[in-house]
Amino acid sequence: MDNNIRSTRWMGQGNCRNFPPAVFFPVDGAGVDRARAICATCPVVNDCLEYALSEHIDHGVWGGCSERERRRIAKRRRIALRVAD
Repeated sequence: MDNNIRSTRWMGQGNCRNFPPAVFFPVDGAGVDRARAICATCPVVNDCLEYALSEHIDHGVWGGCSERERRRIAKRRRIALRVAD
């Protein structure tokens, strides 16, 4: 795993640093859309998503993806690993 992702140094460069944390832990679809819009232009969106996936974070919007989207990505990756074996 890339040490930069695990180190979290990238977090200080995220667009999210300019917003209250609650924005990224929405309770409805409109809130998820707002968080995604912020993530859409973020320079570290990929690092953020990989961090959330590697750390099994199951809440909030990370890397522009909701909890459900991250579960789907993780499942696809697990299936791909099994197929590759």
